[in-house]
Amino acid sequence: MHNSKNIKVFLISKPFSPNFPDLAPMETIRKDILETPVEFLKGVGPAKGELLKKELRLFTFGDLLQHYPYRYVDKTKFHRICELNEDSGNVQLKGVLRRLSVMGEGPKKRLVGQFRDDSGVMDLVWFTSIHWLEKALVVGTEYVAYGRINAYGNMLSIPHPEMEVATPENLERAPVFAPVYPGTEKLNARNLDAKALRRLLQSLFEKLQPGDLPETLPTYLVEKLHFPSRYEALRGIHFPKTQEELDAARNRLKFEELFFLQLRLLQQKRRRKDEVKSYVFDKIGDYFNRFYAEKLPFELTGAQKRVLKEIRRDFALGKQTNRLIQGDVGSGKTIVALMAMLMALDNGFQACMMAPTEILAQQHFLSVSAYLEDMDVRVEFLSGTVKGKKRQAILDALAAGEIHILIGTHALIEDPVQFKRLGLAITDEQHRFGVAQRAKLWKKGNPWPPHVLVMTATPIPRTLAMTLYGDLDVSVIDELPPGRKDIVTKHRTENHRMSVNGFIRDEIAKGRQIYVVFPLIEESEKLDLKNLQEGYEALSREFPAPDYQISILHGRMKAADKDFEMQRFVSGQTQIMVATTVIEVGVNVPNASVMVIENTERFGLSQLHQLRGRVGRGAEQSYCLLMTDFKISHEGRERIQTMVRTNNGFEIAEADLRLRGPGDLEGTQQSGILNLHIADLARDGRILQTAREIADRILDDDPVLQKPHHVVLRQELEKQKQHKGWGRIS
Repeated sequence: MHNSKNIKVFLISKPFSPNFPDLAPMETIRKDILETPVEFLKGVGPAKGELLKKELRLFTFGDLLQHYPYRYVDKTKFHRICELNEDSGNVQLKGVLRRLSVMGEGPKKRLVGQFRDDSGVMDLVWFTSIHWLEKALVVGTEYVAYGRINAYGNMLSIPHPEMEVATPENLERAPVFAPVYPGTEKLNARNLDAKALRRLLQSLFEKLQPGDLPETLPTYLVEKLHFPSRYEALRGIHFPKTQEELDAARNRLKFEELFFLQLRLLQQKRRRKDEVKSYVFDKIGDYFNRFYAEKLPFELTGAQKRVLKEIRRDFALGKQTNRLIQGDVGSGKTIVALMAMLMALDNGFQACMMAPTEILAQQHFLSVSAYLEDMDVRVEFLSGTVKGKKRQAILDALAAGEIHILIGTHALIEDPVQFKRLGLAITDEQHRFGVAQRAKLWKKGNPWPPHVLVMTATPIPRTLAMTLYGDLDVSVIDELPPGRKDIVTKHRTENHRMSVNGFIRDEIAKGRQIYVVFPLIEESEKLDLKNLQEGYEALSREFPAPDYQISILHGRMKAADKDFEMQRFVSGQTQIMVATTVIEVGVNVPNASVMVIENTERFGLSQLHQLRGRVGRGAEQSYCLLMTDFKISHEGRERIQTMVRTNNGFEIAEADLRLRGPGDLEGTQQSGILNLHIADLARDGRILQTAREIADRILDDDPVLQKPHHVVLRQELEKQKQHKGWGRIS
């Protein structure tokens, strides 16, 4: 009922100064109470405690406090039965249970209670826990009943209402907005439902004193932003008395969560800039200049030039560069990466580029080799498939400094791979590499780590970039090369199948190639592979050999078979590629002009955008056809309408964040950083921006948080670090 859309967003209206007088020391607190294991709370015990740990990861009193309600029900008002109709929604009634009887047999068996107030009578109905409820409910007793009105024919009833005896004490302490907590089926089955969690929180607050929840923010900041105290905010989020109190609590807790996240990321970024030395690339020499003057196949866009200037400025500082280069599909990130590598070569260093798949790494190798043809630059490729004498020759030449640029897969980070003088390491689609893998690559530099550029073609909304990559400098290539045509995107349902096949036939007649992509979701993998096979067979009947040749590609095939099929398509031997999402990232076939996506409703927006980016790489007009059943969900329709409306990856990423939340966006789940308890990156962008600005200004004034009024910040960061096991993100 009351959700985050109601939150009033605060912004800083005046220049913010963190220079406030020193504060009195904090009062002594019972430090151990929030660390108390949850089973010691009244009403929990060992068995329920174990369940709370397993199901909700609630280990301590402190964890329980951060298990926030996801909505609230307004129990300020009692309705009268005569006022109700089928659109009344959730209602609260006070009346007497007059009759209780079991009706029906088998699956239709139900417990029906007749409930009467001074204005009328209605039924309360239960389909589960019938035997237990028969014993627990007492006919003739006055109850408070709460639930959603259901209409069946002309009769109104409330299925599975919450029931509480209407004693004066219960009525007096009834919360104004009753919190509803996230739970699980297992918890519900063990009587740990939302109502039980509410009672546990009430029990916890009976134990707590304001001093048990000391301030985590400096007093001047709490006053400046008109926040309630931490104790008031936590009490207000669980048991608000008014909407204003709830809004104030939410603002405080959302800000606090995002503020500490940004404070830590900015500290990390500053520390790296201050402490981690790297090589000075202050020369722009023959390699770069010759390539720019003679070899560059097209005029750079304004965005590419801007990003190259940012990289060049970084390289000249003698501090380790850690920069994210974000660009939509086809925006020209590879050419920027190549020119950055040429800067390294001009200063006497080697460079490397690591990609997550063999296909993508091979593609980078071929395009970079083609760009540098006739230049005195040795480029080599290394992956797990390069073996024996050839591998040894590459390793020897690399250690001797004879190889200028090495491109490959995670084989680059293996111990035998030693560079003579590595100055620049580039990772493509870096969210596909683990932290440990990236760290290994950086250790290849000697004596200092190389400069690091991280590339991604997955457009990331600004709020998410500030969170996921908050400790990196970010460059955005937000311009497509001139002459690139927008991909025409159409939504088609099954009854358009004949016209879609006709369109494919026409495009093949023009010499074009076609992708047909099927979903492959792990939970229903067997079914998906069956659909893929059936789709392949249907297309084989529609486009028979020898006039047409069709390739098939999915992730369960052996690497050699995948490469064989991919190469047949790249070389033009097959006109149609039937595939799962393995072709999502990096495959570049300029002649492919049509992308048909089957069961579109099963893909996320970002994934659809990545798939669409596989076409539109040549000069010809390209098309993306989104195939669905006639009946699709409201959210599925919204995703498809977004795809049809725009080709802008950043606009699509914002819509994806709004529809799915950050946890589902590709690569963010594994980062461990998006374990937010209350903030919502899709809706709280302005709070995030404010939190980052304030964190930045505080660190400008007090970089190591040593001033007396910032001790609380340092302590809280330390505590969170121990709890979350924070490591470096990138």
